[in-house]
Amino acid sequence: MFERCIYFNTNALARKLNAIWDDAFSSFDLTPSQGYLLRLVLAHPGMTQQAISYELQLNKSTVTRFVSQLEKKGLLMRTASEGDMRENVIVPTEAALRVQQNLESLGDTLYQSMCDSLGKKKVKSFVESIRELNRKL
Repeated sequence: MFERCIYFNTNALARKLNAIWDDAFSSFDLTPSQGYLLRLVLAHPGMTQQAISYELQLNKSTVTRFVSQLEKKGLLMRTASEGDMRENVIVPTEAALRVQQNLESLGDTLYQSMCDSLGKKKVKSFVESIRELNRKL
């Protein structure tokens, strides 16, 4: 019935992927979104919330909420920007640095799991297609 419906089919797939990613990130007591935000800040310490919002394609208010949650967990800190004291930058804590390698390994494991299930060529092609559709919409 929904063979042509991009909305239905992408949401059905998203629910399946969310279940897999939720389970994987639960060992860190993180949601997948929190985990990706943390990985981003670990890779690029000192990002502004606006830059994080742009990179993760999330509303600034959502990023603010996630940063606050990760601060409470002791994984991120807000510090004043050297260039503009009115602006905060987000930096990882020592606790975050201690889990960085495990988070990166989790990303590799999830990728490999998808490649094993679907085939590396299909995964690569699908991600490229989704990114292109996202840019066009």
